[in-house]
Amino acid sequence: MRKTFALAVTAVALAGCGMLPGQQGGGGEERQSQAAAEGQPASTSASTAPTGQAPVQSAPPQDTEVIASREVKVGAGDMYGKARVDITALKRQGRTLSLNWTVTATEGKVNLHNGMGAGPLDFTVSAVSLIDPVNAKRYRVARNGTGQGAECVCSGTQGQFLEPEEASTLYAVFAAPPADVTKINIEMPMFGVFTDVPIS
Repeated sequence: MRKTFALAVTAVALAGCGMLPGQQGGGGEERQSQAAAEGQPASTSASTAPTGQAPVQSAPPQDTEVIASREVKVGAGDMYGKARVDITALKRQGRTLSLNWTVTATEGKVNLHNGMGAGPLDFTVSAVSLIDPVNAKRYRVARNGTGQGAECVCSGTQGQFLEPEEASTLYAVFAAPPADVTKINIEMPMFGVFTDVPIS
């Protein structure tokens, strides 16, 4: 009886965390499962944060090589300016794909605070997505669960209002496309679409 009860409690706990096979993931490809949880960097782990405080998110170490770049005029709220976006990594790691990039303000003010999230109160880069034009699929940022409270496995941007020459290094984790996909398009709010970015 105790074993049955323990197994039932474990199954409920795993289901709540989105860890059972075949469950709909909270992000990534529309059929994503537990790949999102596996790709979360160690720096976002709740076990590293002091009790009672939210974990601090930071981008994984950056490569120095820029694999795609563009400079665009941006505007959000009452802030307008120009920014350069340098994509520094798009790396396949098992069933996940990690995207790293840097945004540098070149003129005026750049509002990253809520400019790359899925809504006005989303202070993350959760609206960034990958588009596989060959297989006609969109990959959304991975989530750490399946419920409404599930957070993206990505950088937070709260309070980021960049002045000229200030930069912000950001990251997002996605479910990986099929192994034969070697290039993908990256869609970023405010900055447009980067086409044919190579996956390493």
